[in-house]
Amino acid sequence: MKAFTYEHPATLAQAAAASHRPGAKFIAGGTNLLDLMKLQVETPTHLIDINRLSLDRIEETANGGLRIGTLVRNSDLAADLRVRRKYGVLSRALLAGASAQLRNKATTGGNLLQRTRCIYFYDVTKPCNKRVPGSGCAAIAGFNRGLAVLGGSDQCIATHPSDMAVAMRALDAQVETVNAAGETRSIPIADLHRLPGNTPHLETTLRAGEIITSVILPPPPPGIQFYRKVRDRASYAFALVSVAAIVETTGGRIRAARLAFGGLAPKPWRVPRAEETLAGAPARADSFDTAATEVLDGARGYGGNDFKIPLTRRTLHAVLAEVTRT
Repeated sequence: MKAFTYEHPATLAQAAAASHRPGAKFIAGGTNLLDLMKLQVETPTHLIDINRLSLDRIEETANGGLRIGTLVRNSDLAADLRVRRKYGVLSRALLAGASAQLRNKATTGGNLLQRTRCIYFYDVTKPCNKRVPGSGCAAIAGFNRGLAVLGGSDQCIATHPSDMAVAMRALDAQVETVNAAGETRSIPIADLHRLPGNTPHLETTLRAGEIITSVILPPPPPGIQFYRKVRDRASYAFALVSVAAIVETTGGRIRAARLAFGGLAPKPWRVPRAEETLAGAPARADSFDTAATEVLDGARGYGGNDFKIPLTRRTLHAVLAEVTRT
């Protein structure tokens, strides 16, 4: 590990100001950053520990939603009674992620900002445009079993690994930030993560010195909430395909649906056309198949991950059949 300096700011303003130092990185739970430092994928020269900041509370908002502090641990968020009762899709997604020990350390903000688990990103001996812009992408012609079939580019086909973010995408969460000048911003979670295009090293729309302070969940939408994660083993594995679904039915028809997908793209993936196709449609297999076709429009496999395309179709069928059964 390379040498670095370390500080424990007492206020948000101090933390944001410190982030302007060359090579500075924020650290909270450290469940991703420390691994990357050990492998020298990340080599920060200055760590800013934000754990002393008072950002670890879950509070109700005036309109019936929730404000989740950026330092709320994943275990605490999943176990919160308000989350379990009103946002079951989020609780289930959190419990599907990582191990209990990691969930006890991982934070809400850190989970949103975790980096891809592409094996070539983690291997500094291999070319990776996300790690070293312009070096190439070894994954496209290499081992790409877990990588993107949607939203990728000729520069990068890495996927975003978060389960939590997929559920928050279905819930239309807003991400709140602050900078060193005290200026705040609210970012729809749909706009937080960037697609790779020609700049895969730019992963979010956060600006220099900007800190995520909280995530706002709006009041829960009507309908049944469900999360399904398909993975290579039963625990501590990242999604091959995951689906966060919120579906309202009436009289054997789907009244409204929200569908967000993980494991398929560089960001939590949502296709409004698929949701519009389901609205008012009968709750039966042909409707599910039409929605799956919309979701997979433009999907492209790279050999090792071709199976994700039919797997997504089957997984969506299974999820919609489950939530419309009643």
